[in-house]
Amino acid sequence: MAVPGIRNVADARQRLMADPESQAAWAVLDCGFAAVADVFDECYVAAKRVIAAAELPEFLEAARVIGRLGRGAEPLLAFLEHWPGVVETTGLAQSATLPPVMAAIRSLQKSPNGPAVTPLLQSLGAVAARLRTAEALQHYLTLVLDHAARTSGSIHGHHVTEPSPSLPELLAQAPRLLGVVSLAGFKRWIADGIRLTGDHPERQRAFFALEAPESRAIVQREREGTLFADVERRLSLTLQALWQDDSLLVPYSTAFAEQRLQPYLAADGMRLPDALAERAGIAGPARYRAMLAHLAGHRRWSTPLVADNWSPMQRLAVETLEDARIDALLLRRFPGLAPTLLALHPKPVEDACDPLTESCLRHRLTCLSRACLDPAHGYGDTLLIEFAGKFHALLADGPATTRAMADLALGFVTRSRRQSDQLPNVHFTDTEVDYRDDNRHLWTFIESGDEEESFEPPPAAAATEADGLPPRHYPEWDDATRDYRPDWTAVYEALHPAGRAADIDRLLEKHAILARRLKRLLDLLKPQERVRQRYQEDGSELDLDVAVRALVDLKCGQLPDGRINVSHRTDGRDISVLLLLDLSQSLNQTLPGGEQTVLATAREAVALLAWAIDQLGDACAIAGFHSNSRHEVRYHHIKGFSEGWDDTVKARLAAVEAGWSTRMGAALRHAGRLLGARRSEKRILLLLTDGEPADIDVADPQHLVADTKMAVAELAASGITPFCLSLDPQADAYVDDIFGRQWRVLERIERLPETLPMVYLDLTR
Repeated sequence: MAVPGIRNVADARQRLMADPESQAAWAVLDCGFAAVADVFDECYVAAKRVIAAAELPEFLEAARVIGRLGRGAEPLLAFLEHWPGVVETTGLAQSATLPPVMAAIRSLQKSPNGPAVTPLLQSLGAVAARLRTAEALQHYLTLVLDHAARTSGSIHGHHVTEPSPSLPELLAQAPRLLGVVSLAGFKRWIADGIRLTGDHPERQRAFFALEAPESRAIVQREREGTLFADVERRLSLTLQALWQDDSLLVPYSTAFAEQRLQPYLAADGMRLPDALAERAGIAGPARYRAMLAHLAGHRRWSTPLVADNWSPMQRLAVETLEDARIDALLLRRFPGLAPTLLALHPKPVEDACDPLTESCLRHRLTCLSRACLDPAHGYGDTLLIEFAGKFHALLADGPATTRAMADLALGFVTRSRRQSDQLPNVHFTDTEVDYRDDNRHLWTFIESGDEEESFEPPPAAAATEADGLPPRHYPEWDDATRDYRPDWTAVYEALHPAGRAADIDRLLEKHAILARRLKRLLDLLKPQERVRQRYQEDGSELDLDVAVRALVDLKCGQLPDGRINVSHRTDGRDISVLLLLDLSQSLNQTLPGGEQTVLATAREAVALLAWAIDQLGDACAIAGFHSNSRHEVRYHHIKGFSEGWDDTVKARLAAVEAGWSTRMGAALRHAGRLLGARRSEKRILLLLTDGEPADIDVADPQHLVADTKMAVAELAASGITPFCLSLDPQADAYVDDIFGRQWRVLERIERLPETLPMVYLDLTR
């Protein structure tokens, strides 16, 4: 249940500023927002992991500026949570990404569109995850500012302008749109929207909120081809499997390019276009694989040449023949690539170029490249056929070398030279082999110039010791738009502080009669298939054969084997259960009669359940959660799957206290991620709660109900069985909608200690 202003008593919030470095950073931030203080420690730890130490002051200064915009804690929280992810995603120094972001924020703040700073920062992490580069992110910010300027209108002809009616909608939809269209398509969609809606604020808002049919139709039109983001993982796996190459794959956008871009090898990895449409009957994924194979082939077989004494035409010839060599070696290693490469490689008509009016060198080189790869090329030029034969002769005894291809290329240029090769009118038709790279890696320069680019990897930043866990972001379902809000909630996980284990032992003694009754049931449910495990350091009994052999070895002066024990394991149950406790403020309510609180009763029930599960031998984890808005969902580990029911776990359970609110969907997603990693035959997520999903930053209670329902559906789809035991007598109004048939409402909370173990036994019987 949502209770504003309540702090987590167990955490006590005193740990903030315990570290001198965090204390100094907090002083620089000079912030008075309590919500920021709650999460600053974890956010600063996350920032230190990905931001160079020399750039941390700029990060803190940017945060200080954002915190003083006069727009509350929300934009500052969004920046602190998402900025480390932006830096990590783009893979570059913060200096390449922070200045344009801060420039965009200042530009919006000075205009009537100042309120859009918050949605800009809220969506920035998800947008960066789709764009992946600082250059593309800067282009995106340019589009946002251009949209703001073009859609802000004047008031009654005066210089004062009113804010853009559609900018917040554009920012909210940007992560979703960039997930289905390229940055170029996103740019065209914005231009079409402004052109179609003009000065109609409501139509404009509907268009950029994707509510208008024409808006969705334009997006559908722009979805041509394959997006890099959709095939990135498969391409990375292909690169590792076929080439043992773990280079990063980085997309580039063609939306703002003044000239056609090609794939290329760079210091930060292999650069590929952000979207590819079908061409020559070859689908986008196959085109990506062809580009990737060609780049990997260059990295495997090419060596750079000194370029200072080569003319541009000589370099063009060398690059063409070296590309042909790489493709020939690819076809030798992977013959199945032949249909793809030959379909994508143009086949120029032999006499298409007029040597009297055009420069035909590109045309002749492309014809030679085709002849080197296609035995059925059909060309009749004797010089071309001669050099194609020389090409194959060089490759007959091995992969040849880049130097050998350079000599062959120079020989072809020399013997085929024409006066018209110097003409400015170059014949380009059917000479573009778009799956090949731009070959910048083939050339090195002795004399420094503007055209060089260093291909040495940048020095690795000094690793910082991990001293905390950064926030983990999860989407949240928006039932109004029928779509997810990406990276909307921040979950902070930590080990729960410890109390006194003896308190839990006293609770178990209090319920000794119930424990004995449970023991009889557990004996019936225990698996009977016990498997003996020999050669154990520790065990339940002595393995006599091994012990005698060890004694003989000892008497003979040899080192005996110390594994002389036998242990047993059950082989009939393969179950993992995660018990998730709602630790919201409402658990501090007193039960009728004023004897104890709901929290104390829940603690007794959890202790009995943990003891029972330990008796059965099932894998069990216990965690608690509560929230203080979407920016701070706290997830406390009480017992891990690998831990036994011992004093350490009991001490954590004894210290559990309640506070804050119940953002249930985020907690379920995080628990599901942890439980999903288990390889058990049956996985159960058992939720104990006393109210419906709610939080202090959500006005409509149905929003979080719908999100929790979607989270439950996600768990079921991943093979996890969710079950809710509710202590809310009014739960019938919403629990069925969320959990379907997997729930139970307990009318008398004082019966929880005996009910909770029985619920678990019913689920696993």
